[in-house]
Amino acid sequence: MPARRGPSVTDRLFRDYPTFFRARDRLQVKYEMLRAHAVEARPVRAVCQAFGFSRQSFYTLRERFRGDGLEGLLPRRPGRRGPMKCTAEVVTFLRDAKTHDPTLSGATLAARVEERFGIRLHRRTVERVLGLRRRRSKKDR
Repeated sequence: MPARRGPSVTDRLFRDYPTFFRARDRLQVKYEMLRAHAVEARPVRAVCQAFGFSRQSFYTLRERFRGDGLEGLLPRRPGRRGPMKCTAEVVTFLRDAKTHDPTLSGATLAARVEERFGIRLHRRTVERVLGLRRRRSKKDR
């Protein structure tokens, strides 16, 4: 299997100081790209070419960096992060209902949420939000 190539970095820092700046260190490359634009006032197009990223990637990384700092530059899996429909109000409702009656199932709680809030949740979403684990029967093993 061939080695995975990093971005094609042609920036002078990575050329002139290869012992410190490593083109295969994606976090460092992303950070230096953002720094080159913000601190050195280099145009977005120029830094994108020098660091091997598209302009769309630059703008996405910049927003993630503004919101999450260095952690925002780490690789992420695509897609949503957690349930979208479970607002704080819904979670509080679920916890209160489960505390009041611990025998309620995830499906029953999901039906109550739909009745009360008009939000349709899957049984497993409710169970995940409440931290419930379904015990596997011998049949499931």
